[in-house]
Amino acid sequence: MQHTTIFHNPGKVDYKQEWDHQEQLFDEVVNTKLHNRENPGSKEPVKHHLIFCEHPHVYTLGKSGMPSNLLITDDLLKKIDAVFYKINRGGDITYHGPGQLVGYPIFDLEEMGLSIKEYIFNLEEAIILTLKEIGILGSRLEGATGVWLDTDKPAQSRKICAIGVRASRHVSMHGFALNINTNLDYFRYINPCGFIDKGVTSIENELNQQQDFTEISRIVKDKLTDVFQLHFEVS
Repeated sequence: MQHTTIFHNPGKVDYKQEWDHQEQLFDEVVNTKLHNRENPGSKEPVKHHLIFCEHPHVYTLGKSGMPSNLLITDDLLKKIDAVFYKINRGGDITYHGPGQLVGYPIFDLEEMGLSIKEYIFNLEEAIILTLKEIGILGSRLEGATGVWLDTDKPAQSRKICAIGVRASRHVSMHGFALNINTNLDYFRYINPCGFIDKGVTSIENELNQQQDFTEISRIVKDKLTDVFQLHFEVS
């Protein structure tokens, strides 16, 4: 079964602006579900949404995260041209910035027949398949979400894609952040996802050359389409 999805690609956009956009789309999906539940005779089709974007430098802390994992002061935040938000997703602290593909699926997981655990597994799978297509072996790390490299060598394990999600009424928000041409220096100012003993990497860093951001994004979209059986319509 294919799931009708609207694709949004605003480019580089302020974090708070796109967070508000997510909330708007989330409310639309939830309202459709509630309408259908209350009016069984008028079955309005559920439309899923997928947002691809980049953000200016920003650090976000999940609801279960530790503020101490942000290692710098407000003054230094300003100096490096970054902002900080506490948000309502799961997970700890992470960084978003230029050269990083951020994906926000607003999916009705109930309509897709997915548990939250299966949903996260599928997000990881789409990124693992993307990396495989460009010659990088990504995998899962037990006890941690996201996609990692060299998980069989603990001293060398490093994260290439962070995942932090929220689901309410079985509708998802937030999502993944894949480091393509990301400036990895910005991760020095945090304990990424709360880890103090794991590194962070990017596709550019692994392949030793700057990547075509648009092409990598296309591959990610294709893999998400396959894994989640999406069918896109024009917004």
